[in-house]
Amino acid sequence: MPKLVVTHAVVDIERWLKGKAERAASIGPFATNVTDHVAADGSNNVAITADVHDMEGAQAMMASPSPEAAAQMESHGVLPPMTAYIEK
Repeated sequence: MPKLVVTHAVVDIERWLKGKAERAASIGPFATNVTDHVAADGSNNVAITADVHDMEGAQAMMASPSPEAAAQMESHGVLPPMTAYIEK
């Protein structure tokens, strides 16, 4: 399974971390081992890594999030842009 890494900034790190279970559940249909990372420099930059078993589904969700996913990202304080990296 390829690993997916998504990076972006957030409004508040603690607010974003509180959404960990919701984030893992929304990514769950496409990936496993969803892990949150925060920047070591103390900034508001974060990353999510996951092992992807449905790359098409994951890419579709990133390209055009459902209204529910978009609302969840907003409630977690996600700031665009999001950058995705795929393990090759």
